[in-house]
Amino acid sequence: MDDFKRRLIHLVHYPNITWNGIYKMLKKDPGLEKIYRLNHDEILSLISSEKNTFLIHSDFIFHETIHEQIRQYDSNQISVITIFDDEYPPLLKEIYQPPWALFAKGDLSLLEAEPKLAVVGTRQPTTYGRNAINTIFPELMNKGVLIVSGLAKGIDTLAHESAIKYGGKTIAVIAGGFYHLYPPENMNLAIQLMKNQLVLSEYPPDTKPLRWHFPSRNRIISGLSKGTFIIEAKRKSGSLITANFAVHEGRDVFSLPGNIYNPSSAGTNDLIQQGAKLITCAEDIIDEICT
Repeated sequence: MDDFKRRLIHLVHYPNITWNGIYKMLKKDPGLEKIYRLNHDEILSLISSEKNTFLIHSDFIFHETIHEQIRQYDSNQISVITIFDDEYPPLLKEIYQPPWALFAKGDLSLLEAEPKLAVVGTRQPTTYGRNAINTIFPELMNKGVLIVSGLAKGIDTLAHESAIKYGGKTIAVIAGGFYHLYPPENMNLAIQLMKNQLVLSEYPPDTKPLRWHFPSRNRIISGLSKGTFIIEAKRKSGSLITANFAVHEGRDVFSLPGNIYNPSSAGTNDLIQQGAKLITCAEDIIDEICT
């Protein structure tokens, strides 16, 4: 690891640092050669956050404990890929505010696999949603489509499990860090993915998941993928946030039509009215992302 990468990774660990804060530092000091010499006022002038937070933590950047954390990543089989590394996914670089670093555990070759399809949906799937996955996924896997989702309960879990069941590959993007996996009931699935698939986070491993981490990670789920497939979603759900990110990045949005009397189909039906492609079979997706 070269000195610049080490300094950038160190900076990502700074408590409550924002994307814009790192951008400002890189703009002012492209090599990050001065970060260990910044005084309190210089740090505050570069970081957009509450002053009290950074006054409390302003000496953190000099602290040896963070260096020790980073040194332990190798022994814990955690890789850190920065936006300046060749391994960083090209599609992800195209989004608004791409992560400065990705913390990764698992098969890094999956970052290069194409095409990728984001699959998200309700945390309370119906039999209809489950059957749709079992109908559509086998052919997607046969075509080498890699499934990206968020390890949440419901459709996310089914997407990861079904990708494996039908012989495919999958990437999970989590909120928070590896040492605080959420939800707890998906711990075994997460461990399985870390061994044979891939789990990603933009947050250092010791980061506890906060509420705003979840919508933030959705931009990564859609950003990694050529298209986003929504399977059952209520209006104003997190899944629609993912679809919105995909739209703004010019990616395809696919939606499973549903019963007009089922609230879990209200969001997906709205997406179709707004221009998302209605999906009835795997070929509807394959025709768009596998060409």
